[in-house]
Amino acid sequence: MESLSPSEIRFLKSLKNPHGIQKFLDSLPYHLADTSFSPRKVIENQTAHCLEGAIFAAAALRYNGHPPLIVDLEAVNDTDHVIAVFKQGDGWGAIASSNYAGCRFRAPIYRTLRELALSYFNDYFNKRKELTLRNFSRPVDLSRFDKMNWMTSEEDIWFVAEHLLEIPHTKLLTKQMERNLTRIDDRSFKAGTYGLRKKK
Repeated sequence: MESLSPSEIRFLKSLKNPHGIQKFLDSLPYHLADTSFSPRKVIENQTAHCLEGAIFAAAALRYNGHPPLIVDLEAVNDTDHVIAVFKQGDGWGAIASSNYAGCRFRAPIYRTLRELALSYFNDYFNKRKELTLRNFSRPVDLSRFDKMNWMTSEEDIWFVAEHLLEIPHTKLLTKQMERNLTRIDDRSFKAGTYGLRKKK
């Protein structure tokens, strides 16, 4: 495994805790390019989208006393969302980058990963105002990719995304629940898309 540099490690440790990691991600512009940056490239480019933000957060969690875990949230008629998850005491929380206001940080108050995943439900919608979250994956420990230099690679690390596509996901809703869903209201849509970045 190629190690991060001493200065990179100092920077990650300086974020101190999950809230500090989220605060750093929130300071970065969300980008829409088709990339899969390693944490090193996120630091270098000072930008991240959903997948990159979660992977960066997992690396930062690793240097602040937590395992580097990510979870994939799977949607219909929408893109998946990836979050870094952590546990403090009895509660699960999450760190995330998102182009949608409500799909970022979660305080560690959720007793199960299912509860944590469901906390994203009302904020997870597409441009047609459809609620789209359906499934969630088990946590993936990114240390499994240490030999592939997931933290330091200069090349895109698509192997992480490919792994998330291959692993089993657990359903959040029954078919009856899905049939009972309605579109979100205009006010919630405007709030959730506040600051949304669009492709030019």
